[in-house]
Amino acid sequence: MALNLMDEKGTPLERQRFTLRELAPKPMSKLDDDAFTRVRIILMNGIEMGADRFQHLAAHFNDNLRGALARVRRVEHHQQTMVNWLLSPDDSPLDITIGYEQVAIEVTASIAEHEPDEYLAQVYRFGLLEDFDHLYRYSALADRLEGKDANNILQSYTDVLPGRPTSFEHRDPQDDLRDHYDCKSADPLSKVHALTLFTGEYQTRNYYLTIGPMYTDPIARGLYAEIASIEEQHVTQYGSLCDPSETWLEKWLLYEATEAYNYYSCMQYEGNPRIRAIWERCLDYELGHLHFVIGLFKDIERRDPAEVLPKELPDMIGYDSHRDFVRKVLKKEVDYTAEGHRIGPRSEFKDGARSAEYRDYLNKDGSFSDAVAENYVWRPGTELADRHAKQAA
Repeated sequence: MALNLMDEKGTPLERQRFTLRELAPKPMSKLDDDAFTRVRIILMNGIEMGADRFQHLAAHFNDNLRGALARVRRVEHHQQTMVNWLLSPDDSPLDITIGYEQVAIEVTASIAEHEPDEYLAQVYRFGLLEDFDHLYRYSALADRLEGKDANNILQSYTDVLPGRPTSFEHRDPQDDLRDHYDCKSADPLSKVHALTLFTGEYQTRNYYLTIGPMYTDPIARGLYAEIASIEEQHVTQYGSLCDPSETWLEKWLLYEATEAYNYYSCMQYEGNPRIRAIWERCLDYELGHLHFVIGLFKDIERRDPAEVLPKELPDMIGYDSHRDFVRKVLKKEVDYTAEGHRIGPRSEFKDGARSAEYRDYLNKDGSFSDAVAENYVWRPGTELADRHAKQAA
C-alpha cells in the first residue's frame, strides 16, 4: 500500500516531545528478534543522522531558516537517539558491522529492483556487489578473530560469498562520480532512493571510522580502514546522483519524504509490536515535519510542493531476503568496473589507467581484505567447529 504524503498530516511539530526514558528504550533481542529488525534499526539511524547533518549544513547557509531548522533538528536528534538505542547490547561491534553490511546488501537490492531509472539501478547493482564482498571479509574476520559464525547475525537471509574483490574496488575519485538525476523530470521515487542510500552509506563510513581504531588486532584495524575507504567511495557515488540545482528547501522536502517513506516501510514489515509502535510514532513525526516544511516551501519559494513531491510514494523497501536477485547480479556483473560516469564490463574499458594506478599504489604494501579471507570458505559453526569435527572423526 502506497504512502500518501499530502493527505497524511502526522503529528504537528509543536506536539512532538520525548522524555529521557523514551530516549533509551528497551533494546531489541539478539536471540528473539528477526535479523531484519536490526537491519531497520541500523538503516533508520543512518537516515536520521543524514537528516541532522543536512539541517546543520542548511543552517550555515540560510539565516532565515535557522529557527525552523533548529526546531525540527532537535526532534530528529531525539528520534535518532531512540532508534540507535534499540540495538542489542549483546551485539559486539563486529556483530553490528555484519549487520551494517546486511543492511547494505538487502536494502540496496530492494532499491535496485524497484528503481524506475535503469542507469540509477545499474549504479545500485554496482555498489551492491561491493558491499556483498565486504560482508564476506567481515565474516572471515568474525570467524578467525572471535570464533563467531556470521549467520548468527544474518539468520540465513543473506549469503556469505565473495563478491567483487574489495582489493579491486579502490578507484580514483573521478571514477566514483555518476550522472545525477534531473530534478525536473526524475521519478520522485528515484530521488528518495538516492537519499536513502547516500545517508545509509554515510553512516556506515562513520561507524567503521569509529570502530576500527578500537581493535588491537592489526588485520582487524587494517580491514576497517580499507573498507571505510570504499564506503567513502560509495558516499561519493550515491551523493553524486542528487541534482545540485535543487534548492535548500526543495532538498529539505526530499529528506523529510525519505524519512517518512522509510519509517513507513519499517512499520509495514516489523514483527515486534513494541518496536513497530516506535516506527509508527516516528512516521507520524516525520509527516508532521514534512507538512511543516511544505508550509515554508510555499511561503518562501512561492512554489507548489507538487513540483517536488508526488501525492503518494509506492513500492516500499522490501525487508525480505534478496538472495536470488543478488546471485543473479553476482553472476552477470561481478567483473564490472567504472570509468568516469560509466559502469560496465572490464573488457569495455581499455584505458582505465587512472584507477589502476590509484589502486596499485594503495595496495602496494598488501591488502588487509585479501589477507583476512585467504583460503576462507564460510561453513556453519565457524572454522574452529570444523577443525574439531575433523579431529573427532
